[in-house]
Amino acid sequence: MGLKAKFNIVMAVAFLIGLGLAAFMSNQALRESGRQQVLRDATLILAQAAAVRGYTATEVEPLLREQMQARFLPHSVPTWAAQTVWRSMQKQFPDYNYKEAALNPTNPADRATDWEADIIEQFRKDPKLTEWVTTRDSPTGPVLVLAKPVRITNPACLICHTTPKEAPQTMVDLYGPNNGFGWKLNETVGAQVATVPMAVVNKQADRLLMLYVGGVAVVFAVVIVLLNVMLHYIVVKPVRGMSSAANDISLGNMDAPEVEVKGSDEIASLAESFNRMRRSLANAMKMLGS
Repeated sequence: MGLKAKFNIVMAVAFLIGLGLAAFMSNQALRESGRQQVLRDATLILAQAAAVRGYTATEVEPLLREQMQARFLPHSVPTWAAQTVWRSMQKQFPDYNYKEAALNPTNPADRATDWEADIIEQFRKDPKLTEWVTTRDSPTGPVLVLAKPVRITNPACLICHTTPKEAPQTMVDLYGPNNGFGWKLNETVGAQVATVPMAVVNKQADRLLMLYVGGVAVVFAVVIVLLNVMLHYIVVKPVRGMSSAANDISLGNMDAPEVEVKGSDEIASLAESFNRMRRSLANAMKMLGS
């Protein structure tokens, strides 16, 4: 096996190991970056919902308070307003979702699914827990879930949710007396749940990883070609010349030309030493002949 072949094998092994490590670390970094981007989107959804809830409670509900005596208007309920606004936005972002899930909601449409109920139970077990982040599979691919607890910290909320008798009659007439009652102060009754698809950022991460790996492979190919050219002209070709001259001398051809010396590096120094040895050997042969 020639010197260049050994060199290329070593370089190829080193490249594959380095490329594998770089691809692994880059993939981890890209996935984490994508996850953080998705998490920011989910955070914005919850922030938007919180803004709508606050506006509804402070600006809309007081304006509708008198009308509520004749007919219950869900427009005055922060939860209803936040979800209604989001359904309008969802027309532009169909894969994104926001829901205020509850274990015992007034509106049956807000009842928590099994996996949402599991998140609510986590908040109920740990009153200090303020946020829950997880990922789950969906029919459209993996999604990131960001949830925050809905805890009853304002006694005013219990007016509508303690018992059907204490609740506004107009609300009971609209939703019935069987749902959304029995809530207690400081109890976790539900969760704000935002789900954001990860398919887009995953595809983007895959594309960036392929571009990175392809770019590194191209750079390696260029470097290996340049190193092979350098190795050929700086090392292999001069060594082959010295090897050919040594072969001629070993066969008794003392008239073979000296090896051409180029530059001042180690190979040139070796060539000069070889030429001196050749001249010394030629003189010794002449002295023995005489």
